[in-house]
Amino acid sequence: MPTTMRVRKGDLVQILSGKDRGKQGRVIEARPRERRVVVENLNLVKRHTRPKPVKDSSRMGGPSIIPGGVIDKPAALPVGKVMLVCPVCNRPTRIGVTEKEIKGERVRLRVCRRADCGQEIDK
Repeated sequence: MPTTMRVRKGDLVQILSGKDRGKQGRVIEARPRERRVVVENLNLVKRHTRPKPVKDSSRMGGPSIIPGGVIDKPAALPVGKVMLVCPVCNRPTRIGVTEKEIKGERVRLRVCRRADCGQEIDK
């Protein structure tokens, strides 16, 4: 299975299924080898953490401590459960790839696959 994904860090995506279906958010981490993405403030899970000291946080004073407790953090989602939102037409879309010649080099660009849009996603 190829490890390239058409969804990248910083893209606006919409969740297609699960408890957050229909919500939109930015991709904060892409994991191509696992075929997963982490979306900001969506698919939150609770993580129980214990307090731990921070090394070399400040030269003066005592060591600072990261507080423990129950923390909500976003978990990874399969890339097949998210769909990129086109920045031009502002609708969820499939992604096509076209090649373009820029300054003598062939560059692959992502494009919106909607019939009435077809604009480039990468500017």
